[in-house]
Amino acid sequence: MDPNNTGSLGLAISEAVEDAAKHKDTNYALGSVLNHVLLHQTVTGLETKKQLELIDEEPDVLVGCVGGGSNYAGLLLPFVPDRLAGHKVRFLACEPQACPTLTRGQFRYDFGDVACLTPLLKMHTLGHGFYPPPIHAGGLRYHGDAPILCNLVHNKLVEARAYYQKEVFEAGRIFLKSEGFLPAPETSHAIKGVMDEARDAEPGKVIVFLYSGHGLLDLAAYDAYLRGDLKDYAYPDEEIKEALKSCPDVTKY
Repeated sequence: MDPNNTGSLGLAISEAVEDAAKHKDTNYALGSVLNHVLLHQTVTGLETKKQLELIDEEPDVLVGCVGGGSNYAGLLLPFVPDRLAGHKVRFLACEPQACPTLTRGQFRYDFGDVACLTPLLKMHTLGHGFYPPPIHAGGLRYHGDAPILCNLVHNKLVEARAYYQKEVFEAGRIFLKSEGFLPAPETSHAIKGVMDEARDAEPGKVIVFLYSGHGLLDLAAYDAYLRGDLKDYAYPDEEIKEALKSCPDVTKY
């Protein structure tokens, strides 16, 4: 074990599967990334559609943060048929610059965990051996994303945008001062996306975003931001190319 390793969600999955395999009375159910999880999460998007119908509105853009993709895909998937039918709605997925899976990863087969215990998944990936820096949006530190969401990005139905954590925390601070709720760092990625969309928007533009978590357990991270202790991270292309070498050669399967 490396005490200096900052870990990742991919490593956590490997350890969870390993622990479950050692105990006959234990099973492991993956709660993100896999497509069936996205379909369960669509209750969010279905309820959002009903709420918009009640006020006679249609969304111009749906915004959400993405780590594995389940919460945001749950919001947008019920609206995909509308987009395919010619409706104006856009989809914006927001992720960290420190773990830019959708914006800089490759669309290919890879494992969902470091130890290669999961099935191969066709997704945008930075390589299952990729270890993101220790940013304060822990739920977004994952090398891959859900196959359904990645396919939509690959086919240009979903836009992806990456943000640095300092600008994300500033968006969360502004949201707290204006709305009275402290968002989680993950959620603040979506809020930053909303702010950018709203800045030059025409009057009447309808922006819908998923408020996916509060920041009451992240007060230390906000304190670090206010003290000026947070750092912004962005990987050089060479390091991402090196991490992608961990992806399997699917011609062997």
